[in-house]
Amino acid sequence: MQKDRFAVAKQLEDNLAVLEEALGYGVTFDLVFRRLRVANRQSCLVFFDGFIQDEAVIHIIRALQMVPRLGVTLTAIKQDLCDWIPYFELSMADDLEAAIDQLLSGAMLLLVDGLQEVAILDVRQYVVRSSEEPTLEKVTRGSRDGFVETALFNVNLIRRRIRDPNLRFEALQVGRRSKTDVIVGYIEDVADPSLVQEVKDRIGAIDRDAIPMGGKNLEEYILGTVFNPLPVTRYTERPDVAAAHLLEGHVVIIVDTTPFALIVPVTLWHFTQHAEEYFQNPPVGTYLRWVRTAGIVGSLVLLPLWYILAVSRNLPPWISFIGPKEPGRLALWLQLLMLEVGLDLIRMALIHTPDALATSLGIVGGIILGDLAVSIGLFTAEAILYAAITAICTFATPSIELSGALRLFRYVLFFGAVVAGWWGLGAGFLITFLTMGLTKSFGIPYLWPLVPFDGPAMLRVLLRYPIPRVAVRPRLTKPQDLRAQARDRRRR
Repeated sequence: MQKDRFAVAKQLEDNLAVLEEALGYGVTFDLVFRRLRVANRQSCLVFFDGFIQDEAVIHIIRALQMVPRLGVTLTAIKQDLCDWIPYFELSMADDLEAAIDQLLSGAMLLLVDGLQEVAILDVRQYVVRSSEEPTLEKVTRGSRDGFVETALFNVNLIRRRIRDPNLRFEALQVGRRSKTDVIVGYIEDVADPSLVQEVKDRIGAIDRDAIPMGGKNLEEYILGTVFNPLPVTRYTERPDVAAAHLLEGHVVIIVDTTPFALIVPVTLWHFTQHAEEYFQNPPVGTYLRWVRTAGIVGSLVLLPLWYILAVSRNLPPWISFIGPKEPGRLALWLQLLMLEVGLDLIRMALIHTPDALATSLGIVGGIILGDLAVSIGLFTAEAILYAAITAICTFATPSIELSGALRLFRYVLFFGAVVAGWWGLGAGFLITFLTMGLTKSFGIPYLWPLVPFDGPAMLRVLLRYPIPRVAVRPRLTKPQDLRAQARDRRRR
């Protein structure tokens, strides 16, 4: 019965009545019904004001009014529309429900009396900001463009970099009410078909009204990240990074209204690398990777390790300088805990502070308060020093998702060290390692190629290989085409 209600009727007024009831015409201020005559028949354009390109619609209306008024039969109207409408994105629908879905996404409908089909004209336009370099993935050299909130533009940014006829972008919809467009991108003869199908199946299984937070909501549905803080998909706002992963056999997911792409599957090591390494010479890129990895490890272990050494007795002479010479008014563990929470509060305050005031707030929170706390003896200078070094290591982590996860694991190590000393620190390391070892991203072990061990792949993690030396794709994604360059390539 519901299906019959949305079937396109012969009478124009019947179709308009269905649309008016379904869309709340007269209540919704931006819904426009523009009546006109096409081939001497009553017709109506239906659209939402602000979604359409004004100039394109003006040309379309002029062309429709020039359709011959005499001798046009119902069987010829459809062909006449295709011949006379000066617009290249035109399709027909024989179901009003499907037409409404297109209308809500920004298209314009044309209904003609006597024609049991609806013409759908894609003359939509969205408010779009310019493509700018992502603030979280800056590089000294390289492209300065980044993803925006419109999925189609993001697809175009990737196609500029991969002109491969096998590059596929499949459009899906998620949300019974929002009907959010989700684009699954992959290279057909490279990506593992079972991986692509699993990604699409997981997206298709989402039964929800809407995903208002876009890509983040989608990630929680398809990857089930509930209690595990480790990120199991890589976010990127750089089209060149997305293109590089597509060429390795990964799947890229783009969600409309979200200015980033999701890359699956991933391992821990994907979050330790940055595009900057590939805009430097291989030795320099390798050095940057090592320094960055050392910073990531330091953000996890430096604070709890320093605490244990500071409270330990009979240290070897070469590290006997560790630990405050004069204790503060608070216990050392409480100082470190307050500093850790205080730095997070300053970071959150900076996010919510206008740019014009952010520098002042940073000076007040990071310098003045810290100096006063040392002056009155509340904190020791050494505790502030190591907390600051840990914060710098945290900011050096290229993935904000990984840095947040490591912050929670740092609490596990720290409280283990406070409660049980070296044994507690060891237990914290065991919990962290087991969590990472048991985590998977679409069936891929999170610590690969360390666990399970793969020597050649591990070398590619440790070293920034020269691009001409990278002859094969990572076996992680099980690519159909393993080789990244031709076998008979000759050095010129």
